[in-house]
Amino acid sequence: MYVRNAWYAALWSQELPAGQMIARTLLDEPVVFLRDDAGRAAALLDRCPHRFVPLSLGARVPGDRIRCVYHGLEFGLDGACAHNPHGNGRIPPAARTRAYPVAERHGMVWIWMGEAAATPETIPDYGFLEGGPDFLLSARDRIVIRAGAELIVENLLDLSHASFLHDGILGSAATVAAQTEVAQHERGLTVRRWMPNVPSPRLFDTFSEHPGRRIDMWFDMNWQAPCALVNDVGATDPGGDRSRGYRILGAHILTPETATTTHYHFAAALRVPPGHDAAQDARIGRTLSEIRRYAFEQQDAPVIEAQQRELLRAGPDAPRPALFEIDAGPVRYRRMMDEMLARETRA
Repeated sequence: MYVRNAWYAALWSQELPAGQMIARTLLDEPVVFLRDDAGRAAALLDRCPHRFVPLSLGARVPGDRIRCVYHGLEFGLDGACAHNPHGNGRIPPAARTRAYPVAERHGMVWIWMGEAAATPETIPDYGFLEGGPDFLLSARDRIVIRAGAELIVENLLDLSHASFLHDGILGSAATVAAQTEVAQHERGLTVRRWMPNVPSPRLFDTFSEHPGRRIDMWFDMNWQAPCALVNDVGATDPGGDRSRGYRILGAHILTPETATTTHYHFAAALRVPPGHDAAQDARIGRTLSEIRRYAFEQQDAPVIEAQQRELLRAGPDAPRPALFEIDAGPVRYRRMMDEMLARETRA
């Protein structure tokens, strides 16, 4: 069901303060996250091997250990039982829970849940979220969508829906006839949409002194398997140079919670053109955060959740969906994921 030999976003670094334990279900497995005494993130299967009580109900104790709330067994961050307070203190070999490889990059804690050796070099690159003098950052946010991650990826790889579902915010009737191309690369896909000489939507009016003007606009959605996406969205004067316009790099980082629920992490960096009004930076960053959360939570989520409900209602005998030109990206994505799952199964 899941590609496991890959990095998944576990939580934003800001969601894991020192001294606390955070429980989260990922890929249908309960996981507890915490930081060691040096501040490094760690993750264990959230299950005491004695009676299967969640370790997250227990407490952090000195020596980088978790004490189970039920019988006081203590576990190190390698997953092994380090202390048995009962009887002669003997610790059986089975007194061990799983420890997962984790890494912290660009304000995100990543987890590797497969059996193969973790490959840090394949952690998705979200370096743009570290900002810079020419970038404004939105909030790092998360919602849970009650639908499978594959439906959300397909939604993001087919942004033709922006002309309808996000009419006025991200698109309009003028953006329906976009020029679209799909390119496959080693770890994923890029779906490009080019919309020349169209009215500016609200997203870019927010940053402009001339709302409603005509612009050249692009949406380039980059997907890295299995669930990491970056949307390169921009606008410039008709016929203008892209490097002199507005550009938003949007992080869409998905992690399956279960087969029908998904953690959706999102944040963005806005590149402002030369000569922008720095005094407006705080307002622009706040507005960018609000627009993105509204689009995902109030527009995308209800539709995708309704789609998931209908798929479950139809069951395994549901007819295959009708396909159109706009489905080139989602179809290629499904094929690539099937190939990855088949390789893991053979391995």
